[in-house]
Amino acid sequence: MRFSVLASGSTGNSIYIETEEHAFLVDAGLSAKRMEQQLENIGRSMTNVDGIFVTHEHSDHIKGIGVLARRYKVPIYANEKTWLAMNGLVGEIPTGQRFHFNMETSMSFGSLDIQSFAVSHDAADPMFYVFHENDRKLAIITDTGYVSDRMKGHIQGSDAFVFESNHDVSMLQMGRYPWSVKRRILSDVGHVSNEDAAVAMSEVVAQKETRIYLSHLSKDNNMKDLARMSVSQTLESCGIRTGEFVHLHDTDADKPTELVTV
Repeated sequence: MRFSVLASGSTGNSIYIETEEHAFLVDAGLSAKRMEQQLENIGRSMTNVDGIFVTHEHSDHIKGIGVLARRYKVPIYANEKTWLAMNGLVGEIPTGQRFHFNMETSMSFGSLDIQSFAVSHDAADPMFYVFHENDRKLAIITDTGYVSDRMKGHIQGSDAFVFESNHDVSMLQMGRYPWSVKRRILSDVGHVSNEDAAVAMSEVVAQKETRIYLSHLSKDNNMKDLARMSVSQTLESCGIRTGEFVHLHDTDADKPTELVTV
């Protein structure tokens, strides 16, 4: 199983996952043109994508879905409430390309098993995914106000995590956002801070080679170096030394990460 974080941030989010048999996207929050360019940057193409799994209906996760679905006849997977919330946002998607992926269930595509799980975010019915192939596991969890024990149970012991590290609390509190927006971000249906992300990670990382991709960083209320330092310090205070078996990686709003094997 190989993957690349094609884009991550408030301007657009998408992740590419492939096996020897199949290739998928989680979300397509960039324009169709930019999605095509990001895939080209890692040597891949939309013509090889077998489906797009939607996490929730916010624009930075679904912006390109309608055009991509119609242009490439690619299947789209989402739960029922998310499909209803996307009506009017993605244009017409033929019935034959609309598939329901229910919350807390799993689907299999050849050797790849995909499990959905609920998160806490201000969307209709937000959910994220864990990808399993043989004994390897990739967990994707962003856009949640907190990480519950149930969520931790789903992602526990993954070989790679795409994990939200959205904001530094002090930067957010002192920043230019209106108080209503700050309150929403800090709420249980907002986004996870660097510190809270690190604490959650310390409880799910196993004693093995693990990649952690810090994702969905706020452009205004975070910095890559700060997120990495905050997470590293918290993990090391819990006895998890980064750089040995746990490796932290940046993600970017404009360029994809290297295509790597889980």
